[in-house]
Amino acid sequence: MKSNLNRRQLLQTGIGLATVAGAGSHRVQAGAAAQNPTTVRFPERIRVGIIGFEGHLSEILNATRSVPQVQITAIADDREEVQGRIRGNPLLQQARLYRDYRELIEREKLDIVAVFGENGPRASIIRDCASLKVPIVAEKPLALTLEELESVRSAIVSASVPLTVLLPMRFDPQYRRMRSIVTSGEIGEVVMMAAQKSYKLGSRPSWMKERAKFGGTIPYIGIHMVDLMLFVGGRDFKSVAAFHSQVGFPEMREMENNAVLAFQLDNRGTASLRLDYLRPQTAPTHGDDRLRIAGTKGIIEYQESRPLTLMTGEVSPKSVTDLPAPKMLFVDFLESIYGNTTHALSFEEIYRVNEIVLKAREAADRGQVIRL
Repeated sequence: MKSNLNRRQLLQTGIGLATVAGAGSHRVQAGAAAQNPTTVRFPERIRVGIIGFEGHLSEILNATRSVPQVQITAIADDREEVQGRIRGNPLLQQARLYRDYRELIEREKLDIVAVFGENGPRASIIRDCASLKVPIVAEKPLALTLEELESVRSAIVSASVPLTVLLPMRFDPQYRRMRSIVTSGEIGEVVMMAAQKSYKLGSRPSWMKERAKFGGTIPYIGIHMVDLMLFVGGRDFKSVAAFHSQVGFPEMREMENNAVLAFQLDNRGTASLRLDYLRPQTAPTHGDDRLRIAGTKGIIEYQESRPLTLMTGEVSPKSVTDLPAPKMLFVDFLESIYGNTTHALSFEEIYRVNEIVLKAREAADRGQVIRL
């Protein structure tokens, strides 16, 4: 998926990490905006294997700017056209290429395995990778059915391996600042949340047009905003109703181009999410993401084309400019593996957001309210 990569790449270029010289290792001052900064000592080489050359690959590749020890040592992808793309990237030219991921995980000695590619086989690939006993970075969603999701959880827990999922939006400074404002109580108790994710349709691969391989628009892009609502709003969801369909683009077959979700919060408040692939090609950006949190004392909201805005009973609408330093999901994950830090995405959060979007898709398919 190509959503907002240019914007994120600009943010990630200036990531707040200070490099410190060290004998026999490379140290990075982690968590520049954290309350208790710590020094992470990375090994001389972090060998990363990539399975499936499609998805948020920039999360891995851009991390090499801040952690140069990250080296892509192997890639598995069975498509001929991928070979040229790999050889044309200087960060990948030394990587050994495989057509079958099973051969890669059998032959390669890895420190991290990154599971990208199509959505359909992801759950089974993650289960196989868990046997390596090395940390896993996975695209989202983790699985396309609740049964597959449970099998992934069982494999990860049994193997006791760290896992993260590519939900990079919660690392954006604006959303992290929104969370701190909500947590501080400045807008009071959260009562309503409203979110939007609108994309240009562009050219989509054939696998996205089949439900069995794609899984649906709600799990694919809705998971980003559901995660943000949970992260920023600090409330859980108790039930969901939803609608989705494909209108006006028959060539997209089973890929929905619109969806609406309605949630009840755990305090009887409400939340809504709009998803679409209807953004015109003339729009200045690929995506139009929005998040609004309304509480008993005020409102905090952010739209990418506008500043983060706060208003309360005591403060008239104002732009919030004191943002935390940018961070990258993958770097944060590495810090949690090699340093005394905690990754900002816990496995419980990862499981929960995947469960919610799969049940939301079920609600849309069945036309029923589903308990969460």
